[in-house]
Amino acid sequence: MIDFSALPRRNKTYAGANGSKIAVMYEDELYMLKFPGIARKNKDMSYANGCICEYLGCHVFEIAGIPVQKTLLGTFTRNGKEKIVVACKDFTTPDTVIQDFASLKNTIIDSEHNGYGTELSDILMAMDAQQAIDPDALKQRFWDMFIVDALIGNWDRHNGNWGFLYNSRTDEMTLAPVFDCGSSLFPQADEDIMQAVLDDPAERDVRIFKIPLSGIRQDGQKINYYDFIYSGKNRDCNTALKRILPRIDMKKIDLLIDETPFISDLQKRFYKTMLAERKEKILDRSLQKIRKKERNPAG
Repeated sequence: MIDFSALPRRNKTYAGANGSKIAVMYEDELYMLKFPGIARKNKDMSYANGCICEYLGCHVFEIAGIPVQKTLLGTFTRNGKEKIVVACKDFTTPDTVIQDFASLKNTIIDSEHNGYGTELSDILMAMDAQQAIDPDALKQRFWDMFIVDALIGNWDRHNGNWGFLYNSRTDEMTLAPVFDCGSSLFPQADEDIMQAVLDDPAERDVRIFKIPLSGIRQDGQKINYYDFIYSGKNRDCNTALKRILPRIDMKKIDLLIDETPFISDLQKRFYKTMLAERKEKILDRSLQKIRKKERNPAG
C-alpha cells in the first residue's frame, strides 16, 4: 500500500476530464496522480472506480505485450478523507513531449475533418497521408489497441488519448506508450450492479454484445466491438486479432486481479468474469470465424 499524501509536489499540470490530477515525485521519478471522478451516470456511487480500472486496464495491455504507461495504486488523504488514487508514470523528458494523434491528424491539410474527428475512414486516411512516423507501425498500434480495448471494454479511446513522443532536439517522433485506460471495465458499476450482472447471463451479454461501444465511429455511428471484429471485414483488424489474442494470458490476468489492493472479492469476480467472457465471446469467436473462412474461402 502506497500513501502518496506527503510526496513532493511539482508544478506540472495535466489535461483531461476524468478527475483531478496533480504531479508528484515518487522514488525520484515524476508521476501524474489521478483522483477518482464523480460517477455521473450512477447517483448511488460517490466516486467512479476509474482509478482501479486505469490500473487494471494498463496492466492488461502490459500482459498483452503492448508498451503501456506504468501505473501504481495507492491512497491520498486530504482533510481527513482518504481516497484511492492511481499514479501514472510521466514518460516525457526535458527533450520529449506528448503529442496526441489529433495533433498529427491536424497536419493533413486535405482532410475535411479536424483532428478530433473519430470517423474510422478519416483516421486511416490520416495515417497513410502523414509523414512523421511509419504508417504501418502507426496502424499496427491502432489496431492492437483496438483489440485490447475491445477486451477491457474501453468506451473512450479517441484521438486525444493516444499518440506520440516528440523530441524537440532531434525532431523525431516515436509511438508513446498506451495511456488513459480509466474508461474501461465499467467504472460506474457499483457492487449491486456487479452482483446483478454476475447473477444474470443476459445482463452479461448486454455488456458484451451491446455495450460499451468504441469511441471510434463508422458511417457516423460508434463502432460495436463485437459486430466489427466478428465481421472480419477489416484485414488489419484481423491481423491484429491474430497477433494479440495468443498473448492474452487469462491466468496472468486473474492473478493481476487477485493481487490488486482495495477491491472486494465481489469486484474481483466481476472483473474476472467480464474479461473472460468478453475474450471468449468477442475475440475467440471472431478468430474462430476468421480461421474457418481462411480454410474454406467459398464457404
